[in-house]
Amino acid sequence: MTELLTIEEASDALRSGQVTSIDLTESSLSRIEAVDERVGAFIAVNDSARIQAQRADVELTAKMDRGPLHGIPFGLKDILATSDQPTTANSLVLDTAWGNGYDSVVTERVRNAGAIIMGKLVMSEFAIGTPDSEKPFPIPRNPWDLERSPAGSSSGTGIAISTGMVLGGIGTDTGGSVRSPASWNGHTGLKVTFGRVPKWGCVPLGYSLDSIGPMARSAWDCGAILNVIAGYDSRDITASREPTVDYLDGIKDGISGLRIGIPVPYFFDHPEVAIDQRVAVEKVIQQLEALGANARQVELPHSDIAKEANTITMLSEAFAYHHPDMGSARWSEYGRNTRMTIGSASLFAASDYVQAQRFRSWYTREAAKLMNEVDVLVTPTHPTTAALSAEMGDPLRRPKQPSFTGPFNLLGYPALALPAGFSSSGLPFSAQIIGAPFSEALLLRAGYAYQQTTDWHLRVPPIVTAGENNADN
Repeated sequence: MTELLTIEEASDALRSGQVTSIDLTESSLSRIEAVDERVGAFIAVNDSARIQAQRADVELTAKMDRGPLHGIPFGLKDILATSDQPTTANSLVLDTAWGNGYDSVVTERVRNAGAIIMGKLVMSEFAIGTPDSEKPFPIPRNPWDLERSPAGSSSGTGIAISTGMVLGGIGTDTGGSVRSPASWNGHTGLKVTFGRVPKWGCVPLGYSLDSIGPMARSAWDCGAILNVIAGYDSRDITASREPTVDYLDGIKDGISGLRIGIPVPYFFDHPEVAIDQRVAVEKVIQQLEALGANARQVELPHSDIAKEANTITMLSEAFAYHHPDMGSARWSEYGRNTRMTIGSASLFAASDYVQAQRFRSWYTREAAKLMNEVDVLVTPTHPTTAALSAEMGDPLRRPKQPSFTGPFNLLGYPALALPAGFSSSGLPFSAQIIGAPFSEALLLRAGYAYQQTTDWHLRVPPIVTAGENNADN
């Protein structure tokens, strides 16, 4: 099976002279050529990638080291403004001039860290709609099974990382859009505390829920990315002034004494949780216990209602942003699922939104009480492995399903999704580690400890080997 480098490995190899940034970039471009047509990860590949790599090699040779991302092939979800490429949010509706000539805060920071921006990655339309074959955008497919969904909304980032087209990337998460693609594509993804990463230059979905987070193969890699993108910026009124830390400092210190809460009600006992998914997460908890953690069952009450409150909040805030276009002749320019999903918020009353916020306040207090008793919670990231793409287009599907990610968007808590094995049919399982606000360093340390004892995060979809063999013929 083809081996793909982590950012940690590639960064070390660059500094030891084993590889150059040009080597890594050419490898990424080769994988894009061999695989992307089948999986639909890229909206656009950056013509300047080789020039960026040459500059990185010159700087590294001159000992102008910008940190672990320097010279690393990297991808951006096409929801972030980039000065050298258009931003579409995977939609015909977004103004073609949106984002022209400037970088988002996150894009700025990634560039300044010396990452090689390989291009803009496919996403769910406006971070909420499922793919629509009638629109002129690539259809993203799960690299472990092309008939299945890669999840959203950061679909392209998840696909590109799992196939090695990039070594790291950026996603956004309003109801699970970093963690769900990480879960179904078999890599690591971190949803950060609300406000931890500035959102200026990012197309909004839910004003009070949106977060921008790192996606990569490993917890270490996510920590390296977070070191670059975290921290206050005055251009984002929701950005937190909470001081950042070095998210790699102490990541190897182990988890002896870590207090794990297992919220069984809803997260483990919901009837739609697949038995093999639950067992896989239970094995993660057992492995964390073997590493020194202490686990016990707890309850985060009414998390089923938290899912509904998150949905009401997200759709209401999305509808507020899109109302001018949805109320005009542009309705049909939205993808079918997008317009039906966002448009459904027109059926909510103001009282629904208010009641969701009242519940949110109560739920936040209950969660804070629980997090005084434990350090982290562990749950499945998703109730099942990747669903068939044909099942994903129904706009009524979302309201009927449980969500193990949305409640933590409602709280604004950080949460790390990490690979937890594979089903009998070869689809990735995923576990989610959740912490109190601004506990990203702790989550990454727990994830790192687990990943030193497993190699699930290093597994490669068979399509990568097949694509490279085809490229050689």
